[in-house]
Amino acid sequence: MAAPERVAIFRALMLGDMLCATPALRAMRAAWPRARLTLVGLPWARELAQRLPGVDDFEAFPGWPGLMEQAPAGADAGAAFLSRLRARHFDLAIQLHGSGGISNPLVARFGARRLAGFAGQGAWRPARDAARFIPWPEQGQEIERLLSLTDHLGLPRCGLAMDLPVSRADHERVRAWLPTGHAYAVVHAGARWPSRRWPARRFAAVADALAAHGLRVVLTGTAGEREASLAVATAMAAPALDLTGRTDLWTLAALVASARLVVSNDTGVSHVAAALDTPSVVVACGSEVERWAPLAHERHRVLWRDAPCRPCGEDHCTVGHGCARALGVEAVVHAALTRMEAGHDAAVAV
Repeated sequence: MAAPERVAIFRALMLGDMLCATPALRAMRAAWPRARLTLVGLPWARELAQRLPGVDDFEAFPGWPGLMEQAPAGADAGAAFLSRLRARHFDLAIQLHGSGGISNPLVARFGARRLAGFAGQGAWRPARDAARFIPWPEQGQEIERLLSLTDHLGLPRCGLAMDLPVSRADHERVRAWLPTGHAYAVVHAGARWPSRRWPARRFAAVADALAAHGLRVVLTGTAGEREASLAVATAMAAPALDLTGRTDLWTLAALVASARLVVSNDTGVSHVAAALDTPSVVVACGSEVERWAPLAHERHRVLWRDAPCRPCGEDHCTVGHGCARALGVEAVVHAALTRMEAGHDAAVAV
């Protein structure tokens, strides 16, 4: 395929999903160094796109009927969004969002001369561009799934590491909360869906164990996760520094980069830890472990219990949340202490 000059890449998803896409973006940048690459993503991702070396421009996605990540902003906003994209006259639009059932027809409306992407079973793909589409991988880790498309397009890989460029200024902002010289652990008890959350009292017990081993405990989360962090802080015997709702993407990243350890649900911060090579323990309630577990198993331990309803597609569990209740505090504490001592356990069912 001839090198395009103007490329749109559609991936309108949350933090962890976006970080998993950065190796594919890096492959595009290396293969098409003169192209202008525009990321089309959720509005929050603008601040990430501004620092990614593989992205030149950003277009905020206003939502679309059937795509659950963001409620549609309305017909007028959708029409204006498509009009802006068509005015850019893209040579190529890449559907990097998922299996393509809804996203392929949407990306086709960007007005690009050529399309490429994934097409799951039954998903539409344009006949004239069929050779640039591949079946959506039903197995494998997310980074590898996305790279299968750039492989198909003939773009050499540039490694598997995720890009999250933290600056000196980000670290300086964190020092206002945490002066240097005291080791700390980040504990993140929130997650977008309640079905993905391990009980707050169990996080509190793990946090107390870490405090007993000399670590200061820092609680993180979005403003919408304050209740989860407050429940952890209230149940803890040791004091904790609660920064829930007070961090942006870059102060969160700087916090994680300098932490001794991260303990979290299977959510965005677990991918931040993987991107920054900070040891972590991830409690995976309901999620698809094979798809989302970090690739560096020696640094990141994923704990989970099998269940017939995994992977869970519900925001609230309707069958007793056994995958969360069955995972005890002792296993998580052991994994955390092992990570602190640079253990080498892979993601396993316990």
